[in-house]
Amino acid sequence: MLDEARNAPERIHGQLQRNAEVLAALGERLRQAPPQGAVTVARGSSDHAAAYLAYLVMKHLGVPVASLPPSLATLAEAPWRLAGQLAVAISQSGQSPDLVTAQRALAGGGARTLALVNTPQSPLGAASDDELPLYAGEERSVAATKSYLATLSAAAQLVAGWGPDCALGEALAGLPERLARAAEQDWSPAIEALVGVDRMMVIGRGAGLAVAQEAALKFKETCAIQAEPFSGAEVRHGPMALIEAGYPVLVFAPPGAEQAGLLELADWLEGVGARVLLAADAGVARRRLTLTDAGHDDLQPLSVIQSFYGMAAGLAEARGSDPDRPRHLRKVTRTL
Repeated sequence: MLDEARNAPERIHGQLQRNAEVLAALGERLRQAPPQGAVTVARGSSDHAAAYLAYLVMKHLGVPVASLPPSLATLAEAPWRLAGQLAVAISQSGQSPDLVTAQRALAGGGARTLALVNTPQSPLGAASDDELPLYAGEERSVAATKSYLATLSAAAQLVAGWGPDCALGEALAGLPERLARAAEQDWSPAIEALVGVDRMMVIGRGAGLAVAQEAALKFKETCAIQAEPFSGAEVRHGPMALIEAGYPVLVFAPPGAEQAGLLELADWLEGVGARVLLAADAGVARRRLTLTDAGHDDLQPLSVIQSFYGMAAGLAEARGSDPDRPRHLRKVTRTL
């Protein structure tokens, strides 16, 4: 897990080069025939990446995006009416029958289909009109790391090529080097703080909610910690009642429009007795964990999760677990 996470910056560097022409052509087609809406289908880490893609598409292009449960195709056989819309399926393996079935059903309902897949010549890629390869390389650890980061990178590239934000495209060129620096951040204070916990919250906001969701999943699968992700806004609508003295909360507060509110929330949590691990940039003096600036607000989540993965691998080992082989799990999951 740790080696694969550290390999992500190099893989993303290659992805940027290899997908340039594909993304330019895809962006042109999307501008020529703009979708009126979009839907995503994915599971696990890929679904968290889909949430990141959805946020960027809505923010930059104003196109509404909804996440669809694959069971609406595999179990309910919903009568889709999706003419003029884009359906994006995301998968590391591209093999799960529910995603393939859902993508075919969405195409049958009139959607134009796109697959973000790491495995070449996959059933999901074959079932889609367009395919955007992730080029993360083989991933042996059950816990996805570099494939998740590669999916976030591909999502940002897709939006940069489709939309009007030239600054995002320019920032992507420097992303691999910034992620390499993020991979070297020392997050050992989090290992010391979390080695003995069995439940916690992970908080993010905006596009950063997607990596809070991913971090919570990694805490579950590699460390056997019951971690729950929340938006910095949604946590105020009920989940705050769980907070008691010593309750651990990891707050991701990178630079951007969301940071001020997240810092205010972190202060409140500390005030009511929570044990707060605040991850923020070097300009925030009260941080416990340091974040590397990713060069653009929309890319900050990638820097966050890059640093997190190294800590999660170390935490799993400190708790006596093997992060590469979580119990009860397999690398390729096939569901209906």
